[in-house]
Amino acid sequence: MRLRPIAALSAAAVSALLLAGCASGDTAAPEPSSTTPANLCDAAAASGAASDSVTVDGEIGSASEATFETPIDPTALEVSVVDEGDGEAVEAGQFISYAMTAYSGDTGEQLASVGYKPGELLPSQLSPETIQGQVFGCGNVGKRVVAVFPASETATSEVYVLDLLGTVPTAAWGEEQEPVEGAPEVTLADDGAPSITIPEGDAPTETEVSVLKQGDGYEIQKGDYALIQYTGVRWSNGETFDTTWEDGAPIAYPTTQYVPGFQKALEGQKVGSQVLVVIPPADGYGEGEINEEDLKGDTIVFVVDILGGQTAPATQ
Repeated sequence: MRLRPIAALSAAAVSALLLAGCASGDTAAPEPSSTTPANLCDAAAASGAASDSVTVDGEIGSASEATFETPIDPTALEVSVVDEGDGEAVEAGQFISYAMTAYSGDTGEQLASVGYKPGELLPSQLSPETIQGQVFGCGNVGKRVVAVFPASETATSEVYVLDLLGTVPTAAWGEEQEPVEGAPEVTLADDGAPSITIPEGDAPTETEVSVLKQGDGYEIQKGDYALIQYTGVRWSNGETFDTTWEDGAPIAYPTTQYVPGFQKALEGQKVGSQVLVVIPPADGYGEGEINEEDLKGDTIVFVVDILGGQTAPATQ
């Protein structure tokens, strides 16, 4: 049985940076079409006879039980509101946490329920172009909807019950920790963007990880997706060579797709944490002469904010 890739959308990376093998690049946001809604409120799909016919039992924030006559197959996406929610209204550009239960439109069988336990879904950024934007619109935290997707060439019709659980900050929110003596100094701007000052003296010869803010969320495991913000500087001159903060776009990749030192900084850390990591060439981009073209030979320093985690698909 196949689910539509709504869950996978939350794990999609905003840009490709710091992948293993020193690959980097950017993935451009989709170009709005002439039919793209102007705002998040207008993006919300309309209700219809199919979505209105679904009965939902269960409390918001826990897996639902939906019943409906089968087969159910509208001609277009239909969304009915079960509960408007009483939290703050969400806005385009915000990251949200959400959960959902999916059912076969042919048989009524429950296919899956995800997002109600830590580590099952990454936060997703709302926009009029995304499925999340179309099902939640500019709704309130606590909103529950029924979304009925029509059949396609590759999938039968499907029914989703989705809960809008909350919004997620784009900077780490954990408890501040005492700085490690001799480590690079980190100062934060009002929006949480870090500046890194390299100390005097030689760079460490082994990777050093220290926690600047201690989160209490899901613990990132090897191979998990981690939604992160980061800034990276060279030890040799203190210059920033890469950062997600310039456009405020966190990224998400499996931990195993980063260089070894960066992987060590993520695995075992909890969502909400901010981590400082100093990575020598052996755990970074390799030994060699320091140069301006690439990071070979240089020790690199990152401050990483861990905003979300999603269990590796093989272990879900």
